[in-house]
Amino acid sequence: MITAELVKQLRERTGAGMMECKKALVAANGELDAAAEQLRVQGLAKADKKASRVAAEGTLVIERVGRRAVMVEVNCETDFVARREEFQSFAQSVAKAALAANAASVEDIMRRPAAGGESFEEARKGLVARIGENISVRRLAAVDAPTALGTYLHGTRIGCLVALKGGSDELARDVAMHAAAMNPEYLTPAHVPADIMDKERAIFAEQTRGEGKPADILAKIVEGKLRKRLAEITLIGQPFVKDDKMTVEKLLKGGGAEVVGLVRFEVGAGIEKTSAAH
Repeated sequence: MITAELVKQLRERTGAGMMECKKALVAANGELDAAAEQLRVQGLAKADKKASRVAAEGTLVIERVGRRAVMVEVNCETDFVARREEFQSFAQSVAKAALAANAASVEDIMRRPAAGGESFEEARKGLVARIGENISVRRLAAVDAPTALGTYLHGTRIGCLVALKGGSDELARDVAMHAAAMNPEYLTPAHVPADIMDKERAIFAEQTRGEGKPADILAKIVEGKLRKRLAEITLIGQPFVKDDKMTVEKLLKGGGAEVVGLVRFEVGAGIEKTSAAH
């Protein structure tokens, strides 16, 4: 006989619904372990079916120890699920494990054991089966700082890691906060690819073509516009978010520091979202 207590035990163990648990217990002749294994197999099958659905919501988690930090983005389909404790707990466990194991990639961490002995990939599929949404560990970044490390999370959707040579953790955190807010495309002008520089220069040359000034003057105007543009898109050229009278470059020089590592994640960035049909 399948008792309510047996169903309750299976629910607590697997997170599956009441009717699913009852059916599994009936099929397994009341054997708890066999029923749990059956639900697990069914859950993995459901997870595989959901894998093609767009997961552009989610959360960022940062874990750090000393001068090393890891940031992980875990995605789901809806903001409602992103706020659920079970989802947040899974994301935190991935980040903690990635930091402890010095994991270099998502593939690396997903092969490793999670709590309970199963791999993180198996744990992810189990979560998909219980929650009913596609869930993916999208990306992972690790930063080792030679001198100072700054981490910053804006809510759970924008995060930054900054490594400094020289300076302090406080300065590194200020730079991380700035990068989170202002989203620089490059670290310095030297990091801007040559084809981007050429494209920007061509745009400004076209804009000034009809001004009727000598070629050497026009060339100087173009270079002036290019310098201004580079200041907008590079970290060191931007006005510091907490004091726009100084640039980030000036802030760093004042602290005797240089940025040697910067990672900025924004949840769902670059994922094409689908709109619901009306």
